[in-house]
Amino acid sequence: MTLNRCPLCHGLETPVFHREDRPRVYYRDYHRCLRCDLTFVPSRYHLSTTEEKAYYDLHENQSADEGYQQFLGRMLAPLLERVRPGAVGLDFGCGAGQVLVGMCRRAGLSCVGYDLHYYPDPAPLEHRYDFIISTEVFEHLADPAGVLEQLLILLKPGGWLGIMTKRALDRRRFARWHYTLDPTHVCFFSEQTFRWIAARTGTTLAVAGNDVVMFGKPGG
Repeated sequence: MTLNRCPLCHGLETPVFHREDRPRVYYRDYHRCLRCDLTFVPSRYHLSTTEEKAYYDLHENQSADEGYQQFLGRMLAPLLERVRPGAVGLDFGCGAGQVLVGMCRRAGLSCVGYDLHYYPDPAPLEHRYDFIISTEVFEHLADPAGVLEQLLILLKPGGWLGIMTKRALDRRRFARWHYTLDPTHVCFFSEQTFRWIAARTGTTLAVAGNDVVMFGKPGG
């Protein structure tokens, strides 16, 4: 029997929550952790790095697209409420267009981007920041625990970590949720999951929208 350890809290009580059976959709299982409430896809169903990159290349997220900028504004607005002008930040998983990096700069913040597939230079991961933002990234992570630990180390005391990802749903709605149709989406966070993260990391959780949460690091 294969143990499906939770990639966030490493718990082993992770029963099957949903089995994908819709016509013309790839088959895979989804497990929900009874400790932290993360819903996740076991690693045996994950795409390779090359396959992931090919899928991301199909996305058309251009800086000139007003609708896309409005979408990213759902992250920028609560960030600007919490950091001072001139604050220095990192957009983790910035994407090929670095759209939010540009939006932050125009709003008076200093921001750099890092992306495993498009801007893999690790230099930005060697500095500390007043804020770190990550939009539509955490649902792709095979190791959310490791990434969270890394980002919180990079975040200065008193800083803010903003995460944008759609919230996991109850079983009935999850079964027909469009968000699961993306084969690169392997982790699905609920509000309960974010509260577990805040308690585990000693951060302050602010739910800033239906798909945005902010974690405040103590100190500063």
